[in-house]
Amino acid sequence: MNSTKNYYKKSIFTTTLTSLLLVACGGGSDSKPTVVPEPPIVEVILTPERSGYSVARQWNNVLLEAIRNDYARPTVHARNLFHISAAMYDSWAVFDTSSHHYLFSQTLNDYSCNAEGITIPADTLPEQERALSYASYRLLEHRFRLAPGVDTIMASANKLMTELGFDINEESQDYKQDGSAALGNYIANCYIEYGLQDGANERQFYANQYYQPVNPPLVLSNETAGNPDIVNLNRWQPLSIAGYIDQAGNPVDEAPSFLSPEWGNVKPFSLSENDKSIFLRSGNEYQVYHDPGMPPLIDNELSEEYKWGFATVAIWSAHLDQTDGVMWDISPKNLGNITSLPSSFEDYRQFYQQFSGGDTSTGYTVNPATNEPYQEQLVPRGDYGRVLAEFWADGPDSETPPGHWFVILNSVSDHPQLEKRWQGEGETLGNLEWDVKSYFAMGGTMHDAAISAWSIKGRYDYIRPVSAIRAMADLGQSSDLLLPSYHKNGITLVDNYIELVKQGDALAGANGENIDKIKLYSWKGPSYIDNPEVEQAGVGWILAENWWPYQRPSFVTPPFAGYVSGHSTYSRAAAELMTRMTGDAYFPGGMSEFKVTANEFLVFEQGPSVDMTLQWATYRDASDQCSLSRIWGGIHPPVDDIPGRLIGEKIGKNSFEFIQGFIE
Repeated sequence: MNSTKNYYKKSIFTTTLTSLLLVACGGGSDSKPTVVPEPPIVEVILTPERSGYSVARQWNNVLLEAIRNDYARPTVHARNLFHISAAMYDSWAVFDTSSHHYLFSQTLNDYSCNAEGITIPADTLPEQERALSYASYRLLEHRFRLAPGVDTIMASANKLMTELGFDINEESQDYKQDGSAALGNYIANCYIEYGLQDGANERQFYANQYYQPVNPPLVLSNETAGNPDIVNLNRWQPLSIAGYIDQAGNPVDEAPSFLSPEWGNVKPFSLSENDKSIFLRSGNEYQVYHDPGMPPLIDNELSEEYKWGFATVAIWSAHLDQTDGVMWDISPKNLGNITSLPSSFEDYRQFYQQFSGGDTSTGYTVNPATNEPYQEQLVPRGDYGRVLAEFWADGPDSETPPGHWFVILNSVSDHPQLEKRWQGEGETLGNLEWDVKSYFAMGGTMHDAAISAWSIKGRYDYIRPVSAIRAMADLGQSSDLLLPSYHKNGITLVDNYIELVKQGDALAGANGENIDKIKLYSWKGPSYIDNPEVEQAGVGWILAENWWPYQRPSFVTPPFAGYVSGHSTYSRAAAELMTRMTGDAYFPGGMSEFKVTANEFLVFEQGPSVDMTLQWATYRDASDQCSLSRIWGGIHPPVDDIPGRLIGEKIGKNSFEFIQGFIE
């Protein structure tokens, strides 16, 4: 990126319109030239936009880097992404008479950002960029002041302000007197005050106000096994891990609390009262948007679906073996193009391929942008599954799932074949206008996805695979009354994947102490890895009481309930939104790619064994791949996934229609 230190540099452009004026006045090559006055000399400020760069994009980069240097809080950061994007939009819209403000000069959820009219200058672009920059800076300064990486964050923000030629000490909010810098400060202050009363409990650093887990923590270490203390196999369980490190790489308490179980109380963007249901639990209110209903429980009429779902997670863990000889074509020729999603829990068995992995993808015949077939790409399934689990996990140094979709949006915006026309129609927008509008749209959509998904997580408080698989295996098997270790709530036996330890088994133990316990053919876990740069755990038979998701041993599983999947909700909402914003279901050029280098990409074990390129024809394909990655990663069963996708689809479509009321 080129420096923009010349923000205040003025360049004189003289536009010669003689030929156009001759034609307009009836002149031409066969007529006597018409004498016209010299065009005026126009003084134009050489702004970042006019130099080829959008200030909004530069501030979005600073924001994404700030998220990478904060605690891993996808709900909080979805809100940060939205509020800062909305502040950018308002700063721009003040000077655009065809656009409606979101918070500036509006009353929103009982908060009023009172404003007086301003004089619109002839050249609005420099004022928009200045106001946007001050608004972004002040909000970043406020929202990330307690982040563990605050020094790094503010160094980046200060550097950008300096490059733009702006004084960070200019703190006036009197925009009538002090102009667009003060306007940006004023807009930021409105968002700060609005955020202190929007239901997020920002004043107490987003702390939970009444949620309490019903299960004691599951202690995970090389010295412990099983899940002996669990009380309720339907409800979420905290994890106690020595040296716990969150998804952003920050050390936190050994048993982190549930993140944002009351997030349904946060004021949304486009979600309406018609989308909301209210539930009481232990005398406390849980507001739920797009309620999908009760998931399968271990002891209700859908108990078999409960067991099938968590068994599927264990079985897919067996796919993470690069040496098993299974090769997959991972190109759009073979993957993607899912035409429908199952509508009931009972239909999941036909949608997910329990033993081979994957779903009902059919692929595509040709790339619509080139009219050429997609090229086959064969790789080991074990490499593909592991790469997906890590690529979409949004682990250490990531911008969390909602930020990941801003990264995808930015890559699409940079694509030379993208025409920056809203809905693919009308005039081509400048970089700043495109970025401001698309960030506003993506921010609002991700905010709504967070509110909906976490409102459901808080309401149903559903168990995660590491807790469920270990707990069921501790009880025994539920498949055959005549076999040892039978319990109606035990795990389902599946030949070659989930079996009983028998006499003479390598896992039987020195004194046969493990006979009749449950064993899994699965990824063996982090205890088999001493040096992740050169070693892999591999796949093999292990005691089910020692099962781990395909995750870092210092993290294991996100600290909040599973149902519904946040990744599925965020991703499908973003995919629907981008389809509508660009006017095309396909990525520019008919495909997007991410290159992976052999033995350099995976973090907590060696791999992958081959170079590969993740590819997606459509935004939906990327979303669907993200959803599957969470099953291979041992984070979600199918029951968490599909409702998240269906809810995300609704949110993406409704959010876009809501946004149209501001920008049309």
